Amino acid sequence: MNDLKGGAMFSRILSGSRSIETLALPMLLQFITCLVILFDIPVARQLIGFLYFTVVPGYVFVRLMKLESISRVETGVFSVGFSIAFLMFAALITNQLCLWLGISSPLSLTPLMVTFNALILLGEITVYFRSRNGEFTTGNTVGIHLSTWLVVCLPMLGIIGAFCVYVLGSNLILLLMIMAISIVFVIGVVRGQLPKEFYPLALVMIAISLILSSTLVSNNLINFGSDLSLEYSICEGTFKNLQWSPIAGSGFGRFDPILSITILPTVYSNLLNMDLNSVFKILFPLVFSIVPLGLYQLWQKKLGSKNAFIAVFFVVAQETFYTEMLGLGRQIIAELFFALLLIVILNKKIQHSKMIICFTVLGTGLVMSHYAIAIIFALFLSLTLIFLEIVKNQRSDISASMVLIFLVIMFSWYIFISGGAAFSNLLSYGNYVYAQLGQFFNIASRGETVLRGLGLGSAPSIWNQTSRVFGYLTELLIAIGFIGMITRRMKPNFEQDDLSLSTIAVGFLAALILVPGLANTFNMTRFYHILLFFLAPLCVIGAGFLTKLVTKHRREIFASILLLAIIVPFFLFQTSFVYEVLRSQSYSLSLSGYRMSPYELNHLGYTDDESVLGAYWVRTNVLALQTPIYADLSSASLLISYGSIALSDVLTLSNVTVVSENGTVFLSSLNVIDRMVLTSYFYNSLDNLTFLRDMSQVYSNGRNEIYSSHR
Repeated sequence: MNDLKGGAMFSRILSGSRSIETLALPMLLQFITCLVILFDIPVARQLIGFLYFTVVPGYVFVRLMKLESISRVETGVFSVGFSIAFLMFAALITNQLCLWLGISSPLSLTPLMVTFNALILLGEITVYFRSRNGEFTTGNTVGIHLSTWLVVCLPMLGIIGAFCVYVLGSNLILLLMIMAISIVFVIGVVRGQLPKEFYPLALVMIAISLILSSTLVSNNLINFGSDLSLEYSICEGTFKNLQWSPIAGSGFGRFDPILSITILPTVYSNLLNMDLNSVFKILFPLVFSIVPLGLYQLWQKKLGSKNAFIAVFFVVAQETFYTEMLGLGRQIIAELFFALLLIVILNKKIQHSKMIICFTVLGTGLVMSHYAIAIIFALFLSLTLIFLEIVKNQRSDISASMVLIFLVIMFSWYIFISGGAAFSNLLSYGNYVYAQLGQFFNIASRGETVLRGLGLGSAPSIWNQTSRVFGYLTELLIAIGFIGMITRRMKPNFEQDDLSLSTIAVGFLAALILVPGLANTFNMTRFYHILLFFLAPLCVIGAGFLTKLVTKHRREIFASILLLAIIVPFFLFQTSFVYEVLRSQSYSLSLSGYRMSPYELNHLGYTDDESVLGAYWVRTNVLALQTPIYADLSSASLLISYGSIALSDVLTLSNVTVVSENGTVFLSSLNVIDRMVLTSYFYNSLDNLTFLRDMSQVYSNGRNEIYSSHR
């Protein structure tokens, strides 16, 4: 009986009816969260605090907006997105007000808790007095199918598998996890009558399992060749000072004003009593797992639940999703806002006034999270508006006012807050591309990634070539799907806005291939990952169009078989499952890190525990002396993140280096074990650094060595 009463109370809260429970339960959750934080209860503070501050503030905002007829999935995705925006905005306001009042640590726990709880409580009370029966619905519940239990187990396999890799050096459980994910995908495609909640749940669980299996194979940051070490270093400045400044003096002016890697990690760290290392390694990836859910919600109304599931799985299966993206904290947050903005502008059921408010909040969050993604979104909006104006379409939800609002927010933030650093970088990129135009007929000017994507690069083995074949097949399906869409031979439930955005995405992809230097400027793998937000549905449409040309019977079945025959092997190759099973050359840190050389591990951004200890030693014993520090490229990210040394203060180490009289030389695992010293364009042998013989070794842990010339 008590369970029935609890279920009824929860249903009233979700439905938006006014009753005392609709106010009592949120306040109870808030009270419990405050208690576990105040008494610093281990695990509970981290778990409850993360869930509360990542969901509840945004959910309160959704209730305040009275967004009618949105589904449970949309409610969940919007709750996370608006919560992240709330944490950044509220902390920013707290930061500025406290500094104005003379409070020197505005991002410490007390000011944050007072501000956050006051605003959330005010929102809860407002929701209570504005609620009336039937004004807010979140869809109907459906039963849990047996197949969902397999899905729920996937993250546990990823966590346990990563632990076994780190502690035991065994990848068996991760191999089983990849096979289980493949089975889940096949079940979702073959059994198209599964419960509606299976697909979004499966996508989130698959994303979490792949992400955590990549980040948890080490206690330390893994930057996957991206900027995570730099982001960590920049955030440390905000965290130590407990205040944010857009001109923090990190040496990277375009990064200092980015709230997603300065204020947001600091807020999470102080609220949850977690070190920044764990925030970037665990919390940010968990937030990133919501992006596939947003894409599913965006596409399922246009393609159907099963086809949307296939399209989103294709995005998740791409190696970039669970490797390179995990080394880009600012892009993780920006992509969440990007996906939610697409849902807002393409949702016909949201009233225009409410759409503008949601668009402004999410657009501001995007601008404050990642300048490049914000510029890309602005280009998509502007070009879509121009395209729709040319075709004289009057049914578009993308208006000139929306474009103007976003441009005003973007230019205001990047010019007045960032000091124009972002646009200065944009101009430098433009000058680089302009200088490369003379190489138009030089195919090599497109970059190695583009050449490989076009099938013009050589493959190191037959298995790599086989992997590329499946990649080319996905590209072919995208091209076929685009042709079928623009010729009207295929008629998905696309509005003119959808068609315009997809066309512009294809145009961007063509530009990356045709314009020399453009792919190198945007970073082809990251930009293609963003373009898949628009191109992945074309892959599914392409399979349908191809089967339509071949047969008139059972087209849906044949299209599903075709997609399974391409995407499943594509996924197994992208995860390096095939390479590991066949003991071929593999680039998966999770599966094959145990058999990689220090050079390969360094290339992937892996940092061993001994190197971290060495960097901490420099931080403790050398940094305060302000002596010159010499290191090669393999040590740069390590010294920036764990050594708290500015990149400009790390002097180049090579065979021609002249070490000053009070200089310090830091040798990484690559230097000590492989005897390699990396520079910008080549590497030397450590034996060629003869000046080390005249220096004193002041530290060694077997994998790191530190020398001093101090006299």
